[in-house]
Amino acid sequence: MVFMPWSTNLEAFFEENIDDLEKAITEGVLTDERVVVCIATDAVTAMYVELRQENGKAVRDTLKTISHPDYTHSSNLTALFLDLSCYAPAHRYSLIIGGHGMAWLPASSRQSNLPTQRIKYAKRPITRWFGGFQPEYQIEIRTLADAIAAAQLHFDYILFDDCYMSSVEVAYELREVTDHVIACPTEIMAYGFPYHQCARYLVGNVDYQRLCDAFLAFYETYYLPYGTIAVTDCRELQALAEIVRTINVNFRHTYRPGMSIQTMDGYIPPLFFDFGDTFDHICPDSSLLAQLHEQLNRTVPYKACTAYYYTALLSMNIKINDYTGITTSEISVNVDAKSYNQTAWYKATH
Repeated sequence: MVFMPWSTNLEAFFEENIDDLEKAITEGVLTDERVVVCIATDAVTAMYVELRQENGKAVRDTLKTISHPDYTHSSNLTALFLDLSCYAPAHRYSLIIGGHGMAWLPASSRQSNLPTQRIKYAKRPITRWFGGFQPEYQIEIRTLADAIAAAQLHFDYILFDDCYMSSVEVAYELREVTDHVIACPTEIMAYGFPYHQCARYLVGNVDYQRLCDAFLAFYETYYLPYGTIAVTDCRELQALAEIVRTINVNFRHTYRPGMSIQTMDGYIPPLFFDFGDTFDHICPDSSLLAQLHEQLNRTVPYKACTAYYYTALLSMNIKINDYTGITTSEISVNVDAKSYNQTAWYKATH
């Protein structure tokens, strides 16, 4: 399933993504698999289409057109997943979501975080931020998890073709409805995932290592050479949470401006920090730290990144010195992280 909700300024890039999927389908990547897409063509219209191969060519079949879809409500998202699963019944499912994203932050917190005017009109590279710029088009992670559960689906993976979604807080919220989360811990360029090169690793027996390798190879030679990707095994998250809880119970920690922890965004103060580097700085117990990194390697077994990531917020690239593929807002003092203690991850680790 591919889900591309209304995302304000990404429709042209979504069309390019679908074109790339069709290239892969023409090359014969599908055997027993089917690809169904829900794409919002504007703020009030969405279409279901199936991508398939016929006589050596990719074909788009329009299945349904929907007016005024509001996917911010769990019941409507559940109906979407039930519709798509009825059009293409299967033994196994995976989900790709394209759009803007802001990790775990609730929509009410995002109003000050989405620099709509700067990104929309400035002559600078565009990045993907799960939804549009306005809160009325932004889908909460908990809403997504509830909708998938209500549809009685469980995904092999959820791939977020959005900014900032490789976050431990996001993955933990989705741990009951997917085995893996594939996402970027930083902003991703508006082009998104290079599906014409990656799709072969996303169907059948999924090859997460080659997926990361193909993603990196594309972005290393892209005219905007900035890309980060990671695969989180959600089945390993509870063990990671238990170690983090032990650290939090035994050691008080605070973030001080100027600490050399790897940030993964352009916010001031930062919202998203590299997970491993965060605990390297705040955990003084070497034995606990070793346990944490061993478990972290099991939790995020596949990852890749270019030497720098790009942030449209600051219109600059930033060096990546430490990279474990997943972020946390554990130590953020940004005012928009004020509801962090309401996340399922926080409750599990404090």
